[in-house]
Amino acid sequence: MKKVILSLSLLVGISASASAQASFGVKAGASLTTLTGSGSENVANKIGFNGGLLANVRFGDALAIQPEVLFSMKGSQFKDDSKYKTNLSYIDIPVLLQYNADGLFFEAGPQLGILASAKFTNGDESEDIKKGIETIDFGYAVGLGYKLESGPMFGLRYNGGITNINKETDKVRNSAFQLYAGFMFGGK
Repeated sequence: MKKVILSLSLLVGISASASAQASFGVKAGASLTTLTGSGSENVANKIGFNGGLLANVRFGDALAIQPEVLFSMKGSQFKDDSKYKTNLSYIDIPVLLQYNADGLFFEAGPQLGILASAKFTNGDESEDIKKGIETIDFGYAVGLGYKLESGPMFGLRYNGGITNINKETDKVRNSAFQLYAGFMFGGK
């Protein structure tokens, strides 16, 4: 984890010194998540939280690289009984290429997820299932949003998992839609 954060800091530092314009920000929002794949039958969406820190390094007026470090709640609930839930918490680290046009932005890039906790809940009872879930989740993120010059920003993003997170034989992947608001400090 320390190596990943150090690498992101180094990336931002090198980029900023190469005559780019850097700004930093915070963001938070709601997620609509589920699990997909052959091992995820009879599941429905559940609501979670996402939030964290980001850097935006612009190259000219249109392009930017945006690394982020986010806490993301993922998982699903059963269709027939919403008290049965799979609750997965990740430290997500997307590195996005962003195209900006008059405040409107489009973004896409790879994402690394590091499992922080995994629990199966049945009402008041909870069972730790971290041993059965892969620690690393590789995926991608695609989104769009709007950023005001004064700092506020709003966006919608889809995160798709590529990694089978189930250590058993069935294929299970994370899937999340995220709606967020944030604020950028400094830069354009």
